[in-house]
Amino acid sequence: MDAFKLTRDDIVVDVGCGTGQLTLPIADRVRAVVGVDPEPDMLLRARRAAGEQGVANAGWIVGADTDIPMLGALLGNRTVGAVTIGQALHWMNHEELFRALVPLVRPGGGVAVVTNGAPLWLQDTAWSQALRGCLEQWLGLRLTRTCGTDDASGRRYRGGLTAAGFDLSETSVDYVDELDLDQIVGGVYSALPVDRLPAPDQRPLFAEQIRRALEQQAPFTEHVHVTMLIGRIGTGAGL
Repeated sequence: MDAFKLTRDDIVVDVGCGTGQLTLPIADRVRAVVGVDPEPDMLLRARRAAGEQGVANAGWIVGADTDIPMLGALLGNRTVGAVTIGQALHWMNHEELFRALVPLVRPGGGVAVVTNGAPLWLQDTAWSQALRGCLEQWLGLRLTRTCGTDDASGRRYRGGLTAAGFDLSETSVDYVDELDLDQIVGGVYSALPVDRLPAPDQRPLFAEQIRRALEQQAPFTEHVHVTMLIGRIGTGAGL
């Protein structure tokens, strides 16, 4: 996020925030973070995580990418330092979203599209394969989609940012992480489309099914290749 020169005066909006995995780490660097997600249960988990981490400057809004113009009307033009979009852009109309974000972002700010490598259930580990089997059984379909992490999706996102008028750059980093079961369940919730999520009363059973499928596979080590597409608004942009 150094590309946007964020300060304590800035607001950051996380679109498709899910359980707040991308939203909350930014909070201590800015005045406020706003997580937007269409699924209330996701925001409940994000709010709970914020409380557990002592994050007091995070707000949560039930909404979709199509609600960004309304968010802009509430906050005002050129008021947002950065907009982050994690592993959810593949469910959105990225071209329309990028265009809608242009008037919201201050000069020098921009959009960061973050992809965290292959989905949790498509990795080359025993626990990932067990997770895939569990999810396919629950959903009744084969899981082959890459959640926007493939090269073709990356090209579309680059083209969309450029067409909307953002100055484009790209960076990447590799790291190894060890997840716990709650993080895996949260990651699954964040990656699934709303119409594929279990009904609220079925979610405890869904989470328990995942735990049972994976409990013999620990530790849950993940080798992550993070790519960040950065679209900046020029400092000469009109106010």
